[in-house]
Amino acid sequence: MKRIILCVNPGRDRNFVLTRQLYRGLLEMGKNPVVCVFGGDAQDTEHPADMVSGELRDIVHEAELVITLGGDGTLLHAARAAADWDVPLLGVNLGRVGFLAELTAGDANQIYEAVRGNYTLEKRMMLDVELWRNGKLLYRNYALNDAVIGGMARILRLSISGDGKRITEYSGDGVVLATPTGSTAYSLAAGGPLVEPEAENIIITPICAHTLAARAYVLAPDRQVKVEILRAGEKAAYLSCDGGECLLLESGDVLKVSRSALTTSLVRMTDRIFYEKISQKLGESK
Repeated sequence: MKRIILCVNPGRDRNFVLTRQLYRGLLEMGKNPVVCVFGGDAQDTEHPADMVSGELRDIVHEAELVITLGGDGTLLHAARAAADWDVPLLGVNLGRVGFLAELTAGDANQIYEAVRGNYTLEKRMMLDVELWRNGKLLYRNYALNDAVIGGMARILRLSISGDGKRITEYSGDGVVLATPTGSTAYSLAAGGPLVEPEAENIIITPICAHTLAARAYVLAPDRQVKVEILRAGEKAAYLSCDGGECLLLESGDVLKVSRSALTTSLVRMTDRIFYEKISQKLGESK
């Protein structure tokens, strides 16, 4: 039997109150729920003994639906695991902003409707991210929101190209390489544009560039973007995909980013449009 996976951030769902409610409801529906705990206080939290639990990457291929209970970070974590299997994700926002999450804790009825298959799907573009050092592939990952190169209390010198042609070169605190989905996250905070999530583009947003000439770029989706770190002191820079773990970078490292063949399938239960979400989440006055 296919599983319904509940991915919960224990820092958001204290004592697994909502998780237990949904778990019991799924059992009553004849479903096969399993709980995956990560994010927040996960390392210091015991998996609840009264519910079947497991590791997401080990069981996601058995899932018909993944429901995330937390903030956008919880959904982003699950998206990278689910993409290989094209499993639909339903986000339930227990955090603050929650651009990616579709529902809230009070929407239990709609959650069960999604489990019954009464939903629409929205495909979101992802990025393939590769880090190369001395001509060798060091690291590979996916990103639904963004890949970020940041400086750690030091200024970086970056050279950025697309399809082998120079785009820009500057000194600053780093760069955000984002999808349209990620345009509302770090890229926006760094001064990047808002892009409709259904669009397919690669967005380059400098972070605190030390030149007025450095601007954000919105590229065609099939560009092959390369970022070379021309200057970074020891332990002065990091790479992070979708806000995950930081990988230390060195001078001469090359980041290659391109559109992924994988996508994220987000479950939609409401007819709220992107512009309404922007107005609501970013506090636009009425």
